[in-house]
Amino acid sequence: MFFQFEADFIDSLRCIPMVVRYKLDTCGVKLKLSHWHQLSFAQRQYLTEANCETLAEVSHYGEKLQNWVTELTGQPASTLSVPDLPEWLNADQIPTQILTELANKLPSVQSPGITLTQWQSLTPLQRFALIKLSRASHENRNFLLAIKEFGIMPS
Repeated sequence: MFFQFEADFIDSLRCIPMVVRYKLDTCGVKLKLSHWHQLSFAQRQYLTEANCETLAEVSHYGEKLQNWVTELTGQPASTLSVPDLPEWLNADQIPTQILTELANKLPSVQSPGITLTQWQSLTPLQRFALIKLSRASHENRNFLLAIKEFGIMPS
């Protein structure tokens, strides 16, 4: 459920793991790190383990989280719009930002990139992680670790 590149914080759950970020984007909740820190360890663990795939599960996950945040802060977390087909569920197109990030991280490699076959072989959670780790607003320090972990490091 957790990625190796997250190993430095998984035991304590001090950061929001990708599996939870994936579920947050699925249910449309923008959880701040400060909210995450206010949740109990048991609540954080629940959020990592709870199912969030069917419409009913997605709805329940979002409602439960919003109730917890409201109890802790007096107001619900912000919401996000959820696209009909998120990039990580679209196995037919590699987001340009991933190719750009690879080119930036590996300028000496002749043609850094991910093939469509490699992209399609990834799970939606792996694709989600690469999308998040390649965003310009992200620090991107785990991007190459993820590429290596997922077995798609260009040669």
